[in-house]
Amino acid sequence: MSSTGTGTQSSTPSRKRSKWDEDDDDDIPPAASIHPPKRRPKGTTRVHIDPDSPPPQLVTQRPTHSVYVPPRTHHIPITPSRSVYCYERLNQIEEGSYGIVFRARDKQTGDIVALKKLKLDDEKHGFPITALREVNALMNCRHENVVGIREVVVGDTLTQVFVVMDFIEHDLKSLLTVMPSPFLQSEIKTLMMQLLSAVKHCHDNWILHRDLKTSNLLMNNRGTIKVADFGLARRFGDPVGIGGMTQLVVTLWYRAPEILLGAKTYSTAVDMWSVGCIFAELLLKEPLFQAKGEIELLSMIMKLLGPPTPSIWPEMNTLPLTKTLSIPSPQPAQFRQKFPYMTAAGIDLLMSFLTYDPEQRITAEEALQHPYFSESPLPKHPDLFASFPSAAAGEKRRKPDSPTAPARPNYKLLLDIDMP
Repeated sequence: MSSTGTGTQSSTPSRKRSKWDEDDDDDIPPAASIHPPKRRPKGTTRVHIDPDSPPPQLVTQRPTHSVYVPPRTHHIPITPSRSVYCYERLNQIEEGSYGIVFRARDKQTGDIVALKKLKLDDEKHGFPITALREVNALMNCRHENVVGIREVVVGDTLTQVFVVMDFIEHDLKSLLTVMPSPFLQSEIKTLMMQLLSAVKHCHDNWILHRDLKTSNLLMNNRGTIKVADFGLARRFGDPVGIGGMTQLVVTLWYRAPEILLGAKTYSTAVDMWSVGCIFAELLLKEPLFQAKGEIELLSMIMKLLGPPTPSIWPEMNTLPLTKTLSIPSPQPAQFRQKFPYMTAAGIDLLMSFLTYDPEQRITAEEALQHPYFSESPLPKHPDLFASFPSAAAGEKRRKPDSPTAPARPNYKLLLDIDMP
């Protein structure tokens, strides 16, 4: 039987080929198909071809990309994750709900980093969405006041996944407790401008943090703060699911009233309420609303801001839990009594953060332009901040070297005189 396969071609019905149906056997693109010449040019020698040998094939190299799509020259090549053993573990910093944070040293460069081990031991539904959101948010929100993510490394098992981030010496919560005196007004302005710059950058990239608090604000010894812990962050431009957005966000003391009343959709205003609580905590050197439950928190908010009314918050009556709440009679706000040493511009900015109506609450971009930051005293340069020993690095405050007090001589009281 001839190897040309003529009988097979005649018995098989012809099929119309599309541009995606390339002949993989011949490895020849359609544009490169060769038609035999009709006339043999002069001066050429006829070559004898064995009829039993397969037809000659033209070897061509396929393009590295589709001819209909431009080459992917602007994409980062996919590389495997490095091993966690590239780092030397130094000490444990803290343990949270979603992971354990260690201080470590890169064995190649000597850089000190923070390793966050994700809690995957009890995970039954694959990789946790909180970790995916955190890594995605940190990659999309690279900013000088947002903690930097370096890479994701893995261990020996599938449950050993670590997020490598920049190591920062302090968190603002611990720093406020050990500081001998509170921050100055000029220092508070610098910290607030850095925080607002980071929040504005996140919101410009459609990221809600949803857990802003002083323990999630890291501060180095050069007066720079960085927003960290994006475990509850999510994109707020995405379509909301059937159940709406969860109310189990934001630590209780920093939670906005619309979330407390059961709002199923919310936006950047929930972060701005948390920024207002942080602002007040920097002024008071203690949290503003230290409530034990949601009802007590609402009561403390109403005592400071005055009870909400439909005139100042039109959407209040549409929230699910408003009817279950007993609202007291109207009374004036107590901001001036709570913050007696604040300027009028400072009180105005604080009230703009802590506003009932989310639509009327100030944005991060508007807050950066507030007159409070341009009045005296002006914000202090970060390099002029005092430095403190880092508890995360195991440092302790050294006692000043000074001579000891002179010891009192041990005189013996002679009650009886020894006579010879």
